[in-house]
Amino acid sequence: MIKLSAVIITFNEENNIERCILSVKDIADEIVVVDSYSIDRTKEICLKFGVNFIEHSFIDYVHQKNKALEKTAFQYVLSLDADEELSEELKSAIVAAKSNWIFDGYTFNRLTNFCGKWIQHCGWYPDTKIRLWDKSKGKWTGNKLHEKVELEKNSTVGFLKGDLLHFSFYTIEQHINQINKFSKIKAEVLFEKGKNVGFFKIILSPTIKFVNSYFFKLGFLDGFYGLVVCANSAHAKFLSYVKLYQLNKNKKNDRRY
Repeated sequence: MIKLSAVIITFNEENNIERCILSVKDIADEIVVVDSYSIDRTKEICLKFGVNFIEHSFIDYVHQKNKALEKTAFQYVLSLDADEELSEELKSAIVAAKSNWIFDGYTFNRLTNFCGKWIQHCGWYPDTKIRLWDKSKGKWTGNKLHEKVELEKNSTVGFLKGDLLHFSFYTIEQHINQINKFSKIKAEVLFEKGKNVGFFKIILSPTIKFVNSYFFKLGFLDGFYGLVVCANSAHAKFLSYVKLYQLNKNKKNDRRY
């Protein structure tokens, strides 16, 4: 059986981290937590469980998660966010994979809990991701907003049954606050790439996003919170584009002086 390192990055996760650690402690041979100098009880909780707790300044998610990989003792890694936990079915599947490791990496589905409701549509599920892999075959890649595990060319990938349970937002206000923060980052990423946007796209793209998520991806089956998720997702796209428009407008104004 292979040895497995579980890796988690944290910042002020006292409400989530214990649940996350408890879900992996019986299947991982070590738990590595890389923390961005939390000011709540995150460190205290982690040390209570005897994890390898490392403090490191945050630059971006890709850098932080790769730093966590560097601190692992074993070749095979399982990466979770602090607000995630393994379902019992997924735990069993990972234990089976440890006993008979076949592929370079494994994917599994992520199921998100939004304000107490499991969202099974809206384009949020199955949200399949690689989170279990041979670290000699791949690492985290991406930009300031979106990160993913990328394996070497010709790597083999298997699928494990069970869900990675994601406790995303406890209130609608939390979601809106994150949308405001992330839309600014996305606008900056697009601006750095030289992208621009006009009024037509600002109006049309959020509308298409809502219709696609709510109707074609069956968001209406998730009830009230399905509506909230789809509306907020459309609003996130709207904010990203208007902020991008403003950045380009400011750039033009600066050139005049």
